[in-house]
Amino acid sequence: MIRPYRLPFAAALLGLLLAGASCLVAEEPTVTARLNLPYKESSATLTDYETTRCKLDLYTPAGPRAPLPVIVWFHGGGITAGDKGSKDTTAVVTRMAQDGFLVASVNYRLSPKATYPAYLEDAAAAVAWVLKNAADHGGDPKKVFVAGHSAGGYLTTMLALDERYLGKHNLKPGDLCGYIPVAGQMITHAAVRAERGIAKTTMIVDEAAPLYHVRSDIPPMLILYAEKDMLLRAEENRFFAEALTAAGCKNFQIRQVDGHDHGGVGNRMADANDSGRAMMVKFIKEHL
Repeated sequence: MIRPYRLPFAAALLGLLLAGASCLVAEEPTVTARLNLPYKESSATLTDYETTRCKLDLYTPAGPRAPLPVIVWFHGGGITAGDKGSKDTTAVVTRMAQDGFLVASVNYRLSPKATYPAYLEDAAAAVAWVLKNAADHGGDPKKVFVAGHSAGGYLTTMLALDERYLGKHNLKPGDLCGYIPVAGQMITHAAVRAERGIAKTTMIVDEAAPLYHVRSDIPPMLILYAEKDMLLRAEENRFFAEALTAAGCKNFQIRQVDGHDHGGVGNRMADANDSGRAMMVKFIKEHL
């Protein structure tokens, strides 16, 4: 007597589960992506590599909204690799857009094909483009934050501290609302040292290092690093924070993201309940 009802019941239960899953998926905000927007004006002075590489993608949550806060995001990869179109980076910036931000995901020239300070100049040019064009894409140019993971964290910190790069675009670091380096290198970057023929084990601090530019009057900054970060990276970030404190700076926060390694502290920001991304969103809301 029971057997005839088992299949219909199972089918009905499966239907309910699938319907529930569909509802859960539908609750995620739809995101629109505008891909490969050049952030440098075409001219005879641009190299083919610049023309190819100096582009960004814009991610916008769908639906009518007030002008959105903006995140300019720089991917990682040791300045020698990485791409805005990679699976991990795309997942991260899509999740950020779902949080209610206009997100600019930026490519920049890579070493050794391009050498210091080319990638920093690219990063500044991308930020300048976003400030100029954010309003046309639903963003608020008065609510722009710069962030990035690993090499992207290095670029983020350098833009915040070395005024020369944004200065070429008649901007100051303080024209932006805040900076969020995620597991960034705070000494002279390993890629810069490699370009100079300096061994990775020889650690220096010069004008290519965020630590070189430490001062008291930096823009708002949230420094994130992983509990299980790569060798010396957590220590670099903590030392950078101590150097800021020693310089009299009070305009920063530093947070350890528990349970993550170096890659995960950036890539797992795509997870729905990631604690690192939650820290970032909290910081942004505090500084709007």
